[in-house]
Amino acid sequence: MQIHNIPFATTDWSSIPREEKSAQAGQAFWRTQQFGDMRVRMVEYTAGYVSDHWCVKGHVLLCLSGELHTELAGGRRFTLTPGMSYQVADNAEPHRSSSPQGATLFIVD
Repeated sequence: MQIHNIPFATTDWSSIPREEKSAQAGQAFWRTQQFGDMRVRMVEYTAGYVSDHWCVKGHVLLCLSGELHTELAGGRRFTLTPGMSYQVADNAEPHRSSSPQGATLFIVD
């Protein structure tokens, strides 16, 4: 990854508007900053969240609170708890997530 043309700045995530995104169950709320081609998000999943799609976008994802369950199209499953992360490339392995108890994530993609 090469990061270009982004001056130093801080982000107060509480000041970024929260947008609700679609879900099969539960709710997803995103606070998003765009820096050129790089999207940076603080994402909150409510208890009972289930994704409504398989994602093929690459991410670096850090679990800040709660618990995130991620399933890969090939059948493997992973659970992230606070302080754990995953990374996946664009179009590498379709994945979808759920969060039985809710979670807060920091995601760069």
